[in-house]
Amino acid sequence: MILKENAGIPAHLLWTLAVIAGVSVANLYYNQPLLDLMRLDFGVSEFQANLIAMITQVGYALGLLFIIPLGDLYHRKRIIEINFFVLVLSLLAIAVATDIRIVWGTSLLTGICSVVPQIFIPIAAQFSTPATKGRNVGLVISGLLTGILASRVVSGLVADFWGWRTMYYAAAVLMVFSFLVVMRVLPDIAPTFSGRYVDLMKSILSLLKKYPPLRIYAGRAGFAFGSFLSLWACLAFRMAQEPFCVGSDVVGLLGLCGVAGALSASIVGRYVKQVGVKRFNFLGCALFLASWLLLFFAQDTYAGMIGGILLIDIGMQCIQISNQTSMFEVAPQAANRVNTIFMTTYFIGGSVGTLLAGSAWALAQWSGVVCVGILLALASLSVTAFTKY
Repeated sequence: MILKENAGIPAHLLWTLAVIAGVSVANLYYNQPLLDLMRLDFGVSEFQANLIAMITQVGYALGLLFIIPLGDLYHRKRIIEINFFVLVLSLLAIAVATDIRIVWGTSLLTGICSVVPQIFIPIAAQFSTPATKGRNVGLVISGLLTGILASRVVSGLVADFWGWRTMYYAAAVLMVFSFLVVMRVLPDIAPTFSGRYVDLMKSILSLLKKYPPLRIYAGRAGFAFGSFLSLWACLAFRMAQEPFCVGSDVVGLLGLCGVAGALSASIVGRYVKQVGVKRFNFLGCALFLASWLLLFFAQDTYAGMIGGILLIDIGMQCIQISNQTSMFEVAPQAANRVNTIFMTTYFIGGSVGTLLAGSAWALAQWSGVVCVGILLALASLSVTAFTKY
């Protein structure tokens, strides 16, 4: 099978990319419902346990910055092979770790190599017809979001029955299976950039300088993702307190609320051009602020926690899908590098949000986390309000 730019992408390949994107990105989020269990197992503080999630996000940002651009320089299939191989090793290392420092190091490696879905998204954008580009990108991202959603639910339940280490053994097996499927289905895609790796990285800076919208789209999405991850970075700690006093199984099940976000992704992708990226960002930020207010004033009820998660998930997709789809329209000839700009900024924002939330929890518990979430949401709103894009 040979893919041609803007000529269309077979449905079976598109769905395979969506499913494997979800399975791969799940590696980043298994730890979120497990943080309290890992804290108890290693005998460390809540802040030290929170660093596992933060370091994983930092690793992902590094992978986005230094690995994803290689998709324009080398054959993407080979890059995927190497990433899956390293993922299997790093996940197994987490499963057998006896020291929190080993978990930190291997979590960084897991984050770096979990970037495979971000190779798939430019494929969907590059080879879809102009009329189906937004819908197809939205479909792959829906698969990715479903993986994030399922990862929290599955890891919470698995840990409750068999312990948190079992989840990482299972994740390693899933990566072996994903490797075999992708190698069978994904065609070989020729590089689009001729030159050295140094030149490739310099071209990313050139794109940022040449196209101001890239900075705007990526920046406001990064602030929003920081706000979003502030919630998940500390949710397990909040749910372990009064009046809930529940464990990883319930925290994981709360992830099911994210199905609203996964379902909304393809809808947002379909209507980005008609509604406009700016309107979607105003809507997303409004949902964020409503979510955080609900999570504060109704923090002692399941209704408040569930409602807040629903709102913030839908808001996140309004912001991510509209900005990411618009990014590809700016410089379609450099799809992987454009995606690198967007997703690196996105996950730097997520890493900062996770770190700030962990620090705020140590200082002021849930009230501090809510303040961090609101401030980052307002930062995203400000970028939209004071720019023309």
